[in-house]
Amino acid sequence: MDERLVISSDEEQEVNSAIRECPECQGSLSQPRLGVSKNVAALKQRSATRSRVGFGAYCLAYVIFSPKSSPYIIRNSVFKIETVILTYITYCCYHLSRKPISVVKTVLQPDAGTDGLDVNKSVGWEPFNHLNGQALFSGLDSIYLFSYAIGMFISGHLAERFDLRYFLCLGALLTSIFTAVFGWGFYLNIHNYWFFFVIQLIAGFFQSSGWPAVVTCLGNWFGKRNRGFVMGLWNSHVSVGNILGSVVAGIWVETQWGLSFIVPAAILAVVALIDLLFLVPFPEFVDCDDPETLEERKEKFAPARPKRLHKFQMREGMQAGQSEQAEQLIHTCSHQLSDTDLKVHSSSSVASAPPVSFMAALRIPGVVSYSLCLFFNKLVSYTFLFWLPVYIQHSEHFSPKHSANLSTLFDFGGIIGCIVAGAVTDYTGERASVCAVMLALAAPALYMYLHFGAHYPISSLFFCGILVNGPYGLITTAVAADLGTHPSVGGSSRALATVTAIIDGTGSVGAALGPLMAGVVSSFVSWHAVLYVLIAADLLAFTFLFLNNKSLLRFRLVL
Repeated sequence: MDERLVISSDEEQEVNSAIRECPECQGSLSQPRLGVSKNVAALKQRSATRSRVGFGAYCLAYVIFSPKSSPYIIRNSVFKIETVILTYITYCCYHLSRKPISVVKTVLQPDAGTDGLDVNKSVGWEPFNHLNGQALFSGLDSIYLFSYAIGMFISGHLAERFDLRYFLCLGALLTSIFTAVFGWGFYLNIHNYWFFFVIQLIAGFFQSSGWPAVVTCLGNWFGKRNRGFVMGLWNSHVSVGNILGSVVAGIWVETQWGLSFIVPAAILAVVALIDLLFLVPFPEFVDCDDPETLEERKEKFAPARPKRLHKFQMREGMQAGQSEQAEQLIHTCSHQLSDTDLKVHSSSSVASAPPVSFMAALRIPGVVSYSLCLFFNKLVSYTFLFWLPVYIQHSEHFSPKHSANLSTLFDFGGIIGCIVAGAVTDYTGERASVCAVMLALAAPALYMYLHFGAHYPISSLFFCGILVNGPYGLITTAVAADLGTHPSVGGSSRALATVTAIIDGTGSVGAALGPLMAGVVSSFVSWHAVLYVLIAADLLAFTFLFLNNKSLLRFRLVL
């Protein structure tokens, strides 16, 4: 049955006019009209999408690497690389602006070790230079993380309904403003605790705008086949941002700690403006194919047809003779028609597809189980993030500087874990299995660190970082991107931001509870008890993933 799509007369006239202007095509077909599939790209699509990119991206797409002057594969690669670099730098700067509070704590509440600390107001910064300063800092950390967790659910919902470029830019600018306001407390001589409390509350909320946006942008450009390795490597921005944040904030921490906040905030604001000019959230905005369509075309057309034909898709119902004429016509008209004029996009544009509701995203198979898994996995990871230097100093009696340096081994292990986990899942296609194996091995690794960490601190911390942060990085990036484009939502990436927000938002609640748990348990029980709680949390993460994921069913049946 012939199901040709009826396009408008104006669009048909444009195509036919271009064909008639080619002398070599005269008489090629009795009626110069191509059989077009339902996945036709209207010629007016180009002018419509140009208005949805910034000036910098427009210059790259239609001036420097225009469709007529640059091969399609080069244009596609340029924007893929640009998206990776921009999202990497952007979230690096999010963490850059997140780190100063942990750096300036030693200045706001110096560890004088004297009974006169509560009386000597010339030391530290009021109100943190009292004996309850540590409790005040715990309050700032907790409200920041809980606000971030709540904001994550809201941000994911909003990101699906607004232009991602504007959403990310606005969120980064607001984050930079309130990060800078915290630093201005130094120059305005503010000593009211509730001022800093409210600033952390608002800053945590706006910080949540970054993750759903950058993961969605990256997921729109990379298919499932190479998504794990790319996102695993890309996820190193968390550790890089934390390291840079420590270095930048440390420059002024002993002289003008306000600049430790203002400078990272200014850097984030500049990056936000660069995103506004150059970030391209969807491939179709610059006349490129989405990754899944591109991979399908490479498989179907590259082996059987010349290289150029992977950009065109013939109707399945076309008659054989007309199909051959159409192929010949495409070759002979190649110097007259640009790639964009005949390039086929998906029938319903990804960018114009309706967003997926929160409840529909929850019903996607795997979202709930991965969210609960990440809740406990992120609880373990963030407890190490906030308390590992303190634990090392308490258990091994190292200096604060040596304890802080030694704790970075956990972060370095996390970088390697994300890359290895992503590469293995790309090769095997089993993301759930890889996460489950790493979580299962993390429990004995934590137990070994508890009892033998004093003898092998470097190797034990490094391997704990690999096994704890490997699943954490994989779930929040590649797994979230896979579920966000699940077949149950038609394969559209319009659910990506919502799914990412649900998974990471649930994990962020665990991240907020972990440091609180560590503070309470270490104060009333012991540090060893904290490690046992983390082992139990890791086993719960494994359990939720193992019992609720269909890809692991065959292992349960064997057992």
